[in-house]
Amino acid sequence: MPKIKKGDIVQIITGAKQARGGDRGKQGKVLAVDFEKNRVIVEGVNMMTRHNKVGQTDKGARTGGIETMEASIHISNVSLIDPSTKKPTRIGAKLSSVTKGGKAKTVRTRIAVKSGKEI
Repeated sequence: MPKIKKGDIVQIITGAKQARGGDRGKQGKVLAVDFEKNRVIVEGVNMMTRHNKVGQTDKGARTGGIETMEASIHISNVSLIDPSTKKPTRIGAKLSSVTKGGKAKTVRTRIAVKSGKEI
């Protein structure tokens, strides 16, 4: 089970401080997770500019120009936000058995280590 999933609220825990133009301390929603490379894209964090070639659509509208978009950061540089305290926390797992359709099934759920609440 992945510790960080798409849609989670995370905080950047490494890098330059915001006073120096960095992203440390910023919070945002996870837009995408790349498990093979261990990288995440966080909304509004690690912004980069991309220059796209100017083109033209069938209707005559111009496309291209300079776009700003989020770049990925390593998954170890973010920490999940505890929903009750709104502060960064580690993630644990809790095993519980659920009976569904007459069959017992073991389910693993993510919990916040600091508060013990389910995420």
